[in-house]
Amino acid sequence: MLSPIKNMPRPVAVVIGSGFGGLAAAIRLSLKGYDVQVFEKLEAPGGRAFVHQQDGFTFDMGPTIITAPFLLRELWSLCGKNFDDDVKLVAMDPFYRIRFDDGSHFDYNADPEHMRSEVRRFCADDLPGYEKFLEVCERCKVLGFEGMGDRPFDSVGSLMQAIPDFLRMGAWRTIYSQVARHFTNDKLRIVMSFHPLLIGGNPFSVTAAYALVNALERTWGVHSAMGGTGAIVKGMVGLLDGLGVPIYYNSPVVKIQVQEGRARGIELADGRSIPADIVVSNGDTAWTYRHLIDAKHRSHWSNARIERGRYSMGLFVWYFGTDGRYENVPHHMLVLGPRYRELLTDIFKRHVLADDFSLYLHRPTATDPSLAPEGCDTFYALAPVPHLDSGTDWSVQAERMRQAVARRLHETVLPGLEGRLRTSKIMTPQTFHDRLWSYKGAGFGQEPLLLQSAWFRPHNRSEDIEGLYMVGAGTHPGAGVPGVLMSAKALEKVVPYAHA
Repeated sequence: MLSPIKNMPRPVAVVIGSGFGGLAAAIRLSLKGYDVQVFEKLEAPGGRAFVHQQDGFTFDMGPTIITAPFLLRELWSLCGKNFDDDVKLVAMDPFYRIRFDDGSHFDYNADPEHMRSEVRRFCADDLPGYEKFLEVCERCKVLGFEGMGDRPFDSVGSLMQAIPDFLRMGAWRTIYSQVARHFTNDKLRIVMSFHPLLIGGNPFSVTAAYALVNALERTWGVHSAMGGTGAIVKGMVGLLDGLGVPIYYNSPVVKIQVQEGRARGIELADGRSIPADIVVSNGDTAWTYRHLIDAKHRSHWSNARIERGRYSMGLFVWYFGTDGRYENVPHHMLVLGPRYRELLTDIFKRHVLADDFSLYLHRPTATDPSLAPEGCDTFYALAPVPHLDSGTDWSVQAERMRQAVARRLHETVLPGLEGRLRTSKIMTPQTFHDRLWSYKGAGFGQEPLLLQSAWFRPHNRSEDIEGLYMVGAGTHPGAGVPGVLMSAKALEKVVPYAHA
């Protein structure tokens, strides 16, 4: 653990937002000698990992799984603490159940023999292709995650050095086309390529480098935290308490103050100014540039460039609790609708809210019954939908869609659902826009396309303003808990030590 230089005032670092990226950045900056202050718009920490409690049910509002726990253990170790003393992780099995519209399903985990058996059950002829695909995934993990994840791409030179590895990963292909090279069965093609949807990407558009997620899961497993993902947020806040780093809640930042091309502090909604030597935004990157910084300071991230970006889908999320338990439903489940490619085209390219949908169904009480009253279940059902460019009036459509989702779940995996509801809450893309300040209401920032990744993604060190930095889903390397934790490591490499 680093100690500040004695008898010297520490330079001030302001962190905007207390999501996973902001909390991790605050820890790392404090250990680099900065006097860190965190300002959070909401009434509690977590950002998109906010926790909501209602009628005795506990809902993780955002991320639900941990796929690279060593990144969290590293933060605790940097603070001289043991992660396992604060958080208990439980390995998932299966990682996911993918249920197709015809009722068939694939249970996905890291057991090699189980996975071969599941592949064989759908198409024995695809077994050799599966083995070759695993080699592709491992190569992408080594080159893309381990080699590039915490490398800041803020120079053309860093991009040029990485091009050979991008070529070795076949990054010019889409993840779906890479999978299709190894599998003939349509269902197996979906099973092996759906992962980018968990971080805001269309498998038919996202770079094949994201095959690395498959290898991440097989190497380190898929875990859930007892007490929910909020238990990890609580633990990170505890680390900051130990470092003497304050978090100010109900303190939305409305402006980043810039003087002579350098970030000099922030302005809060109540009119207060907070001076700083550096500013780190864990807010949505597009929103940060578009709404917190005067256009005259943004030659690179102009309004036109921000608007031209391609953004992830929006999210319709229904949180609900039930009387009684659905013991046959696993912790994580995909309930696919009748269309797949065509639905994704409606969502990502046509920006049309379709009548049909697919769902990610989360039942955390399968692992931790304490998240609901005794004998009850906690759920959320998430449907990818277009972001706000669709023009959808969610004040009208939200309840209609909730009813449609409830009918679909009743007909498939949760019979009798409507008669067993105890509590209910909805989030829509409009909620993401209004409450979380997500540009276009997109759930994950820019879509992780090849030309919106690495050097092409908003940099960890601002291209426009000295002393301004980005951390979280909207910057390199991207969305997902591993991505935002790695973004804090990349940030650490471009922020100088205090008093350096």
